[in-house]
Amino acid sequence: MIGILNKWATRMLAFALLVGGCPAFAQVPPAASAPAAPDNAGAAPDVSQTWQMLDYLATDYAGAVRDGEVTSPSEYAEMREFAGTARQRIARLPAAPATPALRGQATRLVQLIDARAASPDVARQAHVLADALLAAYPMPTAPAHPPHLARGARLYQQTCAACHGAHGQGDGPAAATLDPPPIDFTDRTRADQRSVLSLFEAIGQGVKGTAMAGYADQLPVEDRWSLAYYVGSLAYARQAGEGARAWKDNATAHAQLGNLQELSRARVAQLAPELGEAQARAILGYLRAHPGALPEASAGLPLARAKLAASFAAWQQGQAEEAQRLALSAYLDGVEPVEPQLDARDSALRAQLETAMGAYRTAVTGHGTDVVTRQQTADALLQRAQATLAGGSADAASAFLGAWTILVREGLEALLVVVALLAFLRKAERPAMLRYVHAGWSLALLAGLATWAFASYAVAISGAGRELTEGLSSLFAAAVLLCVGLWMHRKSVGGRWQAYLKAKMAATLDRSAWFLFGLAFISVYREVFETILFYVAMWNEGPRAWLLAGVGSGALTLAVIAWLLLRTSRRLPLGKFFSASSMLIALLAIVLTGKGIAALQEAGWIGVHVAPLPRIELLGIYPTWQSVVAQAVVALVLAVGYSLDLRRIPQQD
Repeated sequence: MIGILNKWATRMLAFALLVGGCPAFAQVPPAASAPAAPDNAGAAPDVSQTWQMLDYLATDYAGAVRDGEVTSPSEYAEMREFAGTARQRIARLPAAPATPALRGQATRLVQLIDARAASPDVARQAHVLADALLAAYPMPTAPAHPPHLARGARLYQQTCAACHGAHGQGDGPAAATLDPPPIDFTDRTRADQRSVLSLFEAIGQGVKGTAMAGYADQLPVEDRWSLAYYVGSLAYARQAGEGARAWKDNATAHAQLGNLQELSRARVAQLAPELGEAQARAILGYLRAHPGALPEASAGLPLARAKLAASFAAWQQGQAEEAQRLALSAYLDGVEPVEPQLDARDSALRAQLETAMGAYRTAVTGHGTDVVTRQQTADALLQRAQATLAGGSADAASAFLGAWTILVREGLEALLVVVALLAFLRKAERPAMLRYVHAGWSLALLAGLATWAFASYAVAISGAGRELTEGLSSLFAAAVLLCVGLWMHRKSVGGRWQAYLKAKMAATLDRSAWFLFGLAFISVYREVFETILFYVAMWNEGPRAWLLAGVGSGALTLAVIAWLLLRTSRRLPLGKFFSASSMLIALLAIVLTGKGIAALQEAGWIGVHVAPLPRIELLGIYPTWQSVVAQAVVALVLAVGYSLDLRRIPQQD
């Protein structure tokens, strides 16, 4: 009686698993007849399924053909079907520069299988095609953070052990009733051909015709990665200790497995030619069981490339908002932190990269049809930037010039505003008001330092936060300068300055003391925080002595400019001084408007439509229609105001 009950219990368990699925995989590949995803928005699922099909084919072809002879007609027919289906799917993908090459590689794979080529040749071609497919149509290939193996082990016992056994040997209580039988995860011959990514895809998509159903809707992405890493480590569990010792000092392994992306796609068969089969198994087994042993998560340009690829994959799935968010994060969190170093080494490349990232963000929001081209352009520039920064530490000349350029470029606008305020107060014979201006710029320096310290040691300020601070403060300063410039021009063309100063200026300035303080503070603070972040990034590059020399030289340059401007302003007649000052302030308003719009674009608050214009950052000119139109509006307001002032002259005379 007990035996009968056990038999029925086993069958009921098998039935439940067949209905609900098991988040591992069996020996039957994904169905070749699955409908192809539509172009563009649906490309990502089709790419994922095609990649999984190629990965399966590379692994199981050896069971269909040996020494040029078919050993399993059904398996061989299946291999031919999958190769043909993969070629058809690739032909239906959205057009890309790599499309012709992909089609040629797919045809080559079909020819090899038709010719019953050796399994290593077929496996190699299938993997080459799969890698090229991911390069042309990127999709996420690794977890964002190191997976939790303990969580993966618990999930395995809860959902997989009934079929695959407690230790992954394919001998679970339900295994006898399943056809085909569950995979033995400890089979090294098969495991050597599989990557963690292939396990992750099988867990998410499932395997039709078996008890393995897709778990993309039941398990979060993080859990699926944890489970995939745990399953991928079972075949090499006994070699983990040896792998830990080998990993510690193996430079070749570190070069091959530098991050989660590389580890997730790595296979023993791929690493064996360079590491040797035994060491490849040991190291890969250790890292799959201890992914936290990898270097810290990628940052800078590698992070930018990873997020750009994830953004493109989201766009292919029709998730425009997620694609835009990831594209923005790719720039703010990946590119912007290394812009100082890149600017010091190749300023033209830095400008091209910034423009390309903005153009891609515009495309994924639906304002462009060439998303694929723009993504590939941005990725190519990111690779160039990586190569540029990988060429060793900055030399003395680049460190000095980079430090000098940053300080002069970022500080000149603030200096001009402060100098204009100081010169104006001296011309107005109000020396008592100078302390408000000096207090404004002095406190701005301290506030910038405090903000940097707070952001570094208390709470992280995102790239978007930095750009918003710069953008909003720039536009605020531009609005104030626009009003001041119009007012000064009106007085400069009206004459009778001395009478005006004596009658009205004293009371006006007394009421505007805190306004002067605020304008000086905002003008300086908007530059200080970003400049400090630039220098902190460059400090880690070295040589530090030349960096400090560049900072000192930049400060000296600004001091000389300030002295010359103040000296010149004292010699100008009052009317000419106001006229020249109004023109300078008007120009600064236009410049700050352009820079403010550009910063808000980088923060994602304003869209980006690329314009066929040069980039002249000193004048706040950026190759986007939004910034150019905003500057044109400010220039138009100034022109109208100046014109009205000139018309009033006869009436005043």
